[in-house]
Amino acid sequence: MGKGGESIPDEEWERFLREAEAGTKGAPEEPSARARMVGRRLREETGRPEPWRSHQPARRQGGKGWYAVGLLVAVALLVVALDPGRVAGWFGGGGGENAPLAVESKRPDQPPPTEAAAQHPTLEQPFRGSPAAQWGDGTAGIGLPEARATGWMSKGQVAQALEKTRDFLAASSLDPGVLRGERPRKAIALINPHQQDVQDYLATAFRAPGRENDPLLLFSRFENTKVRLVGEVVKTRGRITYREGKRGAVEVTTDVTYVYPAVRAAAGSDEVARTIVRREVVMSWDDPAKVVVDPGTFSLVSYKVDTTNGGCDTFTGYLTPEFGAERAASRPGDGPEVDPYDRSTSMETRMREAGDAGCGTATRS
Repeated sequence: MGKGGESIPDEEWERFLREAEAGTKGAPEEPSARARMVGRRLREETGRPEPWRSHQPARRQGGKGWYAVGLLVAVALLVVALDPGRVAGWFGGGGGENAPLAVESKRPDQPPPTEAAAQHPTLEQPFRGSPAAQWGDGTAGIGLPEARATGWMSKGQVAQALEKTRDFLAASSLDPGVLRGERPRKAIALINPHQQDVQDYLATAFRAPGRENDPLLLFSRFENTKVRLVGEVVKTRGRITYREGKRGAVEVTTDVTYVYPAVRAAAGSDEVARTIVRREVVMSWDDPAKVVVDPGTFSLVSYKVDTTNGGCDTFTGYLTPEFGAERAASRPGDGPEVDPYDRSTSMETRMREAGDAGCGTATRS
């Protein structure tokens, strides 16, 4: 049950499923509109990343006020020298750079700080030097909104739809088996089997992946003979929103960034590289009286993906991170520079700014 959602009796939910399966009078429409697919890839920059924004000192003011400020600064420096632990406590305690962030509830207005970017990840600290060190683990980093009656669904039904939406994200981008390259059967089972264009895409994507039929548009997969993930934690940050869509459907939008630390599959490998994937998936929980849909499944409206260090112009069906030697030998991308941790820009804007350019360059990973 979603946070803030009211509980609905099992009998009512079973009745809803029976009615959805049986349908009602009238001729429900086939979900025939093709889901929009957009993919973009970034190379990791090999040099030291530039800071997103440099610090600008405050304007100096004359008069007694300036001397008072100078005195306060001197006192503050003395306190820091005598008791640095106390000062750290004023700002939330020591190690604040790794203090977990609250779940994202709205789009941020700026990228996360870059001060720690020079620190390199290790097997023991695979998220070291990354803003993801403060992000949630797995689904804990994905904000779920409070449910309210919307379109054809009651408050309780919306809560169920939101939970299933998050289940899809977990099954498509966090499931350990799927990350090792297995077929994402649980995720696929949540997609409307009557949406023929999407079913055609799914049938082709795993058998013959290509630019138009790339499984990475919806799913995160690594080839376990070449790389393996470090530890069991995938860091995430994102949110789920919803509104009333076409024909009274509940249209749900997910915008989530996933951070995967990996090493080469060879025994003894210890160089950690991070792959960063940001996906926006828009899905429609349709009214079965108006659209042909199986109970408990959604129709895809659109899906976009932005990938950093997951392969550039390679369509193998797997994320293929590059390590130091490969990055040094690869040519720079001809697309714009992008901070993959910057969630202040919408996916629509990011894709529009990239245009038809090839692989861009990530300023950090």
